[in-house]
Amino acid sequence: MSRTPVSTLTISRTVSLVHAKEDRHFVTALARGLDVLSAFRSRDRTLGNQELARRCGLPKSTISRLTYTLTKHGYLEHAQDNHGHAGYRLGSAVLALGSAMLARMDMRQLARPVMQELAESSQAMVSLGIRDRLSMIYVENCRSESALTLSLDVGSRIPLASTAMGRAYLSGCSDSERSDLMERIRGQDEAAWPQTREALESALAHYREHGCCASFGDWQKDVNAIAAAFRPTGGRSMMVVNCGGPGFNLSPQFLMTQVRPQLVALVRRLQNASGDAF
Repeated sequence: MSRTPVSTLTISRTVSLVHAKEDRHFVTALARGLDVLSAFRSRDRTLGNQELARRCGLPKSTISRLTYTLTKHGYLEHAQDNHGHAGYRLGSAVLALGSAMLARMDMRQLARPVMQELAESSQAMVSLGIRDRLSMIYVENCRSESALTLSLDVGSRIPLASTAMGRAYLSGCSDSERSDLMERIRGQDEAAWPQTREALESALAHYREHGCCASFGDWQKDVNAIAAAFRPTGGRSMMVVNCGGPGFNLSPQFLMTQVRPQLVALVRRLQNASGDAF
């Protein structure tokens, strides 16, 4: 898990450089700046130039220029961690962008009531997610008051290949998008690719048969989840609903026999929701 941001952003940098050579409209410096912002995770209090350079796969001198510029524009701000080490944290300009996007994401308001119903009936955490590169990002969460659930919240990022949510996205997207994403996943870890490919092919078959994907201890050994994808009306980007939690509380049999029919019905309802999705 800890190495995922590094490899993902390194791949992104490689893609950016290829685009820069092929597309005269592509601005490499801007892409690198966005990579720096994307390197931050919800668990990070501060990041220094050295760690940002490692995560982004860029020289520290380049990172220093980027962080200086981003700080000047309010996207980063100087901070110190608990040990007094100087670094950066995301600034208010990033918060403004994120808030503007969430405010426009009306599907969150449409989905929340039915997600909460599923959370209560399943005693699990039910989440709505969208894809960002090789990760899924939570944009809405619902929990049962009496359930033991995961400590993930809105903004949390989970891997595409090993989670139920990520596998559901891969199963629901177009063949061309899936092929591209599979190649990028392969580039993350060539040695693990045969096993990863087998798991993803199994997930695709599972989705065709059951209408959902599963991850029973594949992402974290004590976490079980199922997920299904849908595309809101109006040609909007695909989204995924995930239902999961600690394995001792949610067995694979319970999720597949009791929760799956409710999850499939929920995503069909959201798929057919009228009005603007965002």
